[in-house]
Amino acid sequence: MIERLLSLIDAIAQREVAVIGDVIADEFIYGQLSRVSREAPVLILKYDGTTVLPGGAGNAATNVASLGGRAQLVGLLGYADVDRRMLRALPRGVNRSGLIRSRQYHAPVKTRILAGGSHSTRQQVVRVDREASTPIDACTRTAFEQAVRQSVMDCDAVLVSDYGSGLVTPNLVSLIKRVIKRSGRRPAVPVVVDSRFELLRYRGVTACTPNESEVEQALGVTIGDDSRRLERAGRTLLRRLKSQGIVLTRGSRGMAVFVPGKRTVHVPVFGTDEVADVTGAGDTVIATVSLALAAGSSLDEAARLANYAGGLVVMKRGTAAVSADELRHVIQSDFSD
Repeated sequence: MIERLLSLIDAIAQREVAVIGDVIADEFIYGQLSRVSREAPVLILKYDGTTVLPGGAGNAATNVASLGGRAQLVGLLGYADVDRRMLRALPRGVNRSGLIRSRQYHAPVKTRILAGGSHSTRQQVVRVDREASTPIDACTRTAFEQAVRQSVMDCDAVLVSDYGSGLVTPNLVSLIKRVIKRSGRRPAVPVVVDSRFELLRYRGVTACTPNESEVEQALGVTIGDDSRRLERAGRTLLRRLKSQGIVLTRGSRGMAVFVPGKRTVHVPVFGTDEVADVTGAGDTVIATVSLALAAGSSLDEAARLANYAGGLVVMKRGTAAVSADELRHVIQSDFSD
């Protein structure tokens, strides 16, 4: 197994992934604990600084590039300061030509306020979410769909990131599949979807990468530690989505991989004792799965590689990415133990 995983890391280099979806600004405001306010029983922080990083589809594209692939990012941005800062933060391996800009729009923003002492680890004390500024107009949507068509023509895989802004829809994914089918590519280009709220509407894709809470919400079930409920949920999801596979992420319980006609593969979590921050871990997982499938791996192999990548990224603070060298090193170390 180690030889296969290491060979996949080499094989994903320069694979091109069309990353399509909601680009979200992850804003981190840092402060040192000062005192308790006399106005209300809340902490007062001495402001240290602000960092803005690309989240959502932007973070998935960043991870594709960090792992050695090439990302064609297709999404929507405005011209506000937070949009510009996020654009500047994208790494060189991310092609931005598919980003549509609109002066009537600003990206959704997730603001996390972190507090701590000068020599202590900063802890998140509150998160404030700001939705996209306006509904997406017909002209902007048309431009976005044209960029989507262009991006999937020559890519090796398509990654769809739906965080619920309304930009990504099942109709858009159907359009992607039609464009790929008309291109006559063999083997067919894999289409991998991550949808926060509309999982059951994305039918007939190559794979989905939901987390356990998303599956529970979609199916109206509770899984917990019950292996039978997990099996029923995964198989029900496969049937309803008519997907070629499901990579169900379970936090500290690892992953479960469901493929029609095959036994469920359970992948134990990697690095559970060193979790620092789970922000954006799902973006790392889907980026790794998409790259591995682009390189010709099975879904089982892709999930195992993504399990290491996800385990690495949660050891980092904030919205982070994993490099190919980090992934190679941790796999070699794990198998040598």
